[in-house]
Amino acid sequence: MDYSIETAPLEELQCDCMIVGVYQDQQLSPSAAALNNSTEGLIANIVNRGDLSGKNGEAVLINAIPNSKIERVLLVGLGENKPVSVKNYKKALLAAINSLKKPQIKSIVCCLTECEVEGRDWQWKSRHIIEVFNDAVYQFTHTKSDKETESKIEKISIFAPETERALAHSGLLQGKAVAEGMALTKHLADLPGNICTPTYLAEQALELGKQYASLTVKVLEETDMAALGMGSFLSVSRGSRQPAKLITLEYQGGIKNAQPIVLIGKGLTFDAGGISLKPGPGMDEMKYDMCGGATVLGALLAAAQMQLPLNIIGLIPSSENMPDGDANKPGDIVTTMSGKTIEILNTDAEGRLLLCDTLTYAEHYNPEIVIDIATLTGACGVALGRVASGLLGNDDALCNDLIAAGETANDNIWRLPIWEEYQEQLKSNFADMANVGGRDGGTITAACFLSRFAEKFRWAHLDIAATAWRTGPTKGATGRPMQLICQYLTSRAQTSQNISG
Repeated sequence: MDYSIETAPLEELQCDCMIVGVYQDQQLSPSAAALNNSTEGLIANIVNRGDLSGKNGEAVLINAIPNSKIERVLLVGLGENKPVSVKNYKKALLAAINSLKKPQIKSIVCCLTECEVEGRDWQWKSRHIIEVFNDAVYQFTHTKSDKETESKIEKISIFAPETERALAHSGLLQGKAVAEGMALTKHLADLPGNICTPTYLAEQALELGKQYASLTVKVLEETDMAALGMGSFLSVSRGSRQPAKLITLEYQGGIKNAQPIVLIGKGLTFDAGGISLKPGPGMDEMKYDMCGGATVLGALLAAAQMQLPLNIIGLIPSSENMPDGDANKPGDIVTTMSGKTIEILNTDAEGRLLLCDTLTYAEHYNPEIVIDIATLTGACGVALGRVASGLLGNDDALCNDLIAAGETANDNIWRLPIWEEYQEQLKSNFADMANVGGRDGGTITAACFLSRFAEKFRWAHLDIAATAWRTGPTKGATGRPMQLICQYLTSRAQTSQNISG
């Protein structure tokens, strides 16, 4: 998709469709009013006859515009004529792009940047348009014989007055980087497990390293991990014919010796549950157990494109969890890289077995902070549904920054406690800890388990098990929490620039 900023007067523009806003009570946005004047009251006539009430999320496509270089106009309801909320702005954008995916429209001028959004500027609005539009037109065709997509849109111009051009252009650059990272995240997640293996994920990371000089990629093989003592990680891959990989990406954008931000993404390319085999219905969706790893790849791609002045390390522990004769058995005890021992009571709680050794490995980088992203527990969906991802951590400032980033990106998270009382559920008679703590508070006890390997740094855990993909008729990856992570990184970059400046 080609995105650009357009500052020319509306009457000089030529496109297949222009998107303008209409408020309730037949009030037109500035662009809608300008079009109305140039079309001898066409917009007002349509609004007056009741085709559009102006309610947020409504959309009406006008297919013919007499005597105009603009072939169509899409009227989008914005609600009351006052600053809209972040969520309602996204609702309006989705209504717009979903109305234009099927018609034979190739070029669009979007004037919804002139809509005032509570607490947001032109940079944010431009960036959000790109992120929402690009996400909405994404279609997975990689394994289909018919590669034709629903949308024919090739070019989207974002309208901005000359006075706001700089902010809008900055939003454009950020939006394009985040959108491309989102597309990569969703594409990798949607690939089937017989294609997207740990080796395939590693190959995609190495390709990114070839494309961007600021990215250095290294892949640790099972022999390397054995030498490091990663007995917990390697116990998961024993049941698979696919060799495990620990994928490391180093992005150097900040001061050479500055402590890095470490992002860890769970990369289970398929999770059958091991010996504790999952039920058959819905098991196909366990190809999505690598969405955390896909998010880390997408985030590093976006960071490289934006040239963020940060040092970022991406770590992706990748494996399959299969029920082979050599697989983990309930009751087995494994020794982690840290030296702590784990009694495996349920082989389907394997993600934490990968993550705990990777958290210990992260100490090698002397990180300022560590954020792990994992489709870890079905219990998170029971607690929060598919609206918010779960957040747990050992540092209030870090957790608050992530919550703020989620609110800005419209990719919300909700913090859960990891109080000492929950740690009691992980007691084992035979090892330092069990890998599960029973049915009660499953999301919390999983984070409590991880917290035992994150005691040497500031750490946050994002449980995205219910938000990383949609199920049912619209089954597919959502790309979350890519937008949240990118917003956190860009906010950190802005803070570091302000301090250095």
